[in-house]
Parts: sequence; C-alpha cells; structure tokens
Amino acid sequence: MSLHATLATAATEVTAAAGPAATDPTLGTFGKDPWWLIGGKVLVIFVFLVVTVLMSMWMERRVIGRMQLRVGPNRAGPFGLLQGLADGVKLALKEDIVPRQVDKIVFVLAPIISAVPAFISFAIIPFGPTVSVFGHQTALQGTDLPVAVLLVLAMSSMGVYGIVLAGWSSMSPYSLLGGLRSSAQVISYEIAMGLSFVAVFLFAGTMSTTGIVNAQADKWFVLLLFPSFLVYVITMMGESNRIPFDLPEGEGELVGGFHTEYSSLKFAMFFLAEYINLATLSALCTTLFLGGWRAPAPISTVWAGANQGWWPVLWFVIKLVLFIFFFIWLRGTLPRVRYDQLMKLGWKVLMPFSLGWILLVATIRALKNEGYDMGRISIYSAVALGVIIIVTLVWETARGDGGKEKQIIPDVAGGGAGGVGGQPAAPADVAAAGGFPVPPMDAPHYHGKTTTSRKEVTSGLH
Repeated sequence: MSLHATLATAATEVTAAAGPAATDPTLGTFGKDPWWLIGGKVLVIFVFLVVTVLMSMWMERRVIGRMQLRVGPNRAGPFGLLQGLADGVKLALKEDIVPRQVDKIVFVLAPIISAVPAFISFAIIPFGPTVSVFGHQTALQGTDLPVAVLLVLAMSSMGVYGIVLAGWSSMSPYSLLGGLRSSAQVISYEIAMGLSFVAVFLFAGTMSTTGIVNAQADKWFVLLLFPSFLVYVITMMGESNRIPFDLPEGEGELVGGFHTEYSSLKFAMFFLAEYINLATLSALCTTLFLGGWRAPAPISTVWAGANQGWWPVLWFVIKLVLFIFFFIWLRGTLPRVRYDQLMKLGWKVLMPFSLGWILLVATIRALKNEGYDMGRISIYSAVALGVIIIVTLVWETARGDGGKEKQIIPDVAGGGAGGVGGQPAAPADVAAAGGFPVPPMDAPHYHGKTTTSRKEVTSGLH
C-alpha cells in the first residue's frame, strides 16, 4: 500500500472515531423488531429496574451505615445482599390495613398510578449501540421518539397524581399535607428541570435520546453545558423527593407524609416507585450530559472498540451506579431544608437562572451559525455572566431585609403591646400577625371535649 493510501485510510479512521459510528442507532432504527424481541426488551428493562431497586436499597443502607460508623445489613445473604428481597417478602406478608373512612377505590389506585409511570419512563433510555440478538440487528433500547425526553417529564407528572390522590383519599391531615407539598414541589422543580433540557436540545438539535447520545460522540454536554447540568442535578433531587428535599414525607412534622395510612404491598409500591425514579433520573442524566453509553475519553481514545458490541452496557451501568451513589452520599450528608427555602430555591433562583442561561446559549448558537469567532464569543459570554452574577450578589446583599427584623408578638391576651394604644389586638389582627396564618383554636379537643365514641375495633378492614 502506498504512503498516500495509508494516510487516507488513517484520516478516514480518525474522522469516523471523532463522530458517531455508522452502526450507532438512529430514530429510524426503531419499529422494525419482531414481536418476541420487543417483548424481550420489555422484560429485560423490568428485571433490570427491579434488580437496580434491590441493589440501590442495599447500597444505600451499607454506605450510610459506613458514613455513620455502623455496619449496615449483613445477615440476609452474603454481605447482606438479599436484605432488599427479605424486606419485600416481609412487606408482602404484613397485614393490609385500610382505614374505615378512606375512599377505597382511589386509595387502592394511588400506589398503582405512582408506580406504573416510573416503569414506562425507562423505555426510552439507551443502554448501548446496535447489536445482534439471535441474528437480528437491534438497538439496546426499548424504543425512541422524536420527543422522547418529554416522555420522562410527562410520566413524572403522572406519577405525582398518585401521591396527591394517596394524600387526599386517606382522609388524614398528615397525608393530605404531604400530598399538597408534593404537588407544589414537583410543579416548581419540574419547570426548572424542563428549562435545563432546552440547552441540550439546542446543542443536539433533537429531543430524541438516541440523537442526543450521538451528538456527544466528540464531547460530552456536561463540559459544554455545565450550568444546565448543575440545575438538573438540583431539580432531580426535588423530583425524587429525596433528602434534602423530602418534604412530602418529612417524618419530623408529617409522621410519614402522603403514605402514612398505607401498609403492606401498597406501601411497597410507593417505595418501589421512589427508587425506580431514582434510577430513571440518574439514567436520564447519564444520557443527556455524560455521553450515555459511550466510554469516557481515556478508554475510548486508547481502545477503538470500547463503544461497540456489548461493552457500552458496562459503561452505562458504571455511570448509573456512580450517580446513585451520589444520591446516597447527599442523603447521608445534608439535612432537610425548610419548605420556604425549598420554594425560594425553585422559583427565585433556579428558574430565573435557567431562563438567563437559555438566552445566553441561544445567542451563542445563533452567532456561531452566522460564522463568528467562537473563542471571542466564549470570552465575552463568560465576562457577561460573571458581571450578572456579581451584580445579583451585590443587590441581594445591599437589599437584605430592608433593615426590618421579625419581631415576636407579645401575649396580647394579657394586655400586651399587640393592640393599638395599649389595647389588646383584635382576633383578626392576631391571626395576621407576622403574615403567617394561625390555625383555628376552637376545635373541640382543645377544650377537653370529645365528639367520638369509644368502640371496640373489630378485625378486618378498619
């Protein structure tokens, strides 16, 4: 072979390695599999999620145990690996208690509504490239859609219906407050999460998960869109109701939150939905920002076959496990925030920041399409972003609370200074003191009165 032919071949190989390979799946790859292969993919995804839940529970208890100088589960199976399975069997064998006054139909449907969307969301996550399965070429992915990422947001919104309906149907104030907290929290953080996706769509040019992974063949989006990555990481903690944002089930003030009245398999389904959402959000972050199933740069640079065959499944699982470990690490490190801090972060910080970042990214992309120098554009953008951040911090520091401090209202019943001219304040003024609502204090049990009769509770539904 001549020198020119050798150089041409090498240039072709470098060009192919720099971009997506010819065997990488595209949106047109799907919809051609036989029925048995589609059923097999669904079964594999289901089994993978169940095993991931069991291993996540074991890893969480072991890791937090080590962080707190404890041993963690080590009795059920080697190293306690079967502890999650033992907990599942225990929950299945426990008595299914249904309170007497609940709306039974909604009470039973709520856990199902919460768990089923969590399984559906994982169908659009790509595990790897196109491989051969019993002679059929198929992509290692359940399916793909032109708006696949939006399916995850839609299923997340459907899942919160289960939490809200569980709180409403339980006829319990603690459950109801947990459901209301969950609806407000998910609405707040789902908007910011959707805004963090926009920059990815602008760079990838598609909402298809397969297209987004192919767009990261040269460089992962976590490097190009690091602010979007940070916003997504914060919002995914709010979406999954995990510490420090587990306000819907805060046992400190709501006993158990929206699932206070649930037991046995119904409670297990809520537990299952939480950990599946944890895996789904981690997998979506891997797909959008960490190159999906593609091997990291040192491995893919040295090994040409790292992104071919079944090896990408290993890289995907490693990234997924590392992200789940990050979730567990946060749970063992951070305390629970107050509800007003949660809402302030979502509405006053994440949303304005995401909108400003989208405008900046869209401007950079438009200038790049017009042929401007990207180096100069990046410098100007960084300077503008720094100036905006500094001005915002100076403004917040200078404004403060306007020199006003919250004061504790004295006891107005004893003729304190709560009223005008030394007179006791009116009840309406007391209720509005400080701007916080005061719960009614005329309930019967406050005055030693009871309206319920003592009856013996029989076995069965009670």
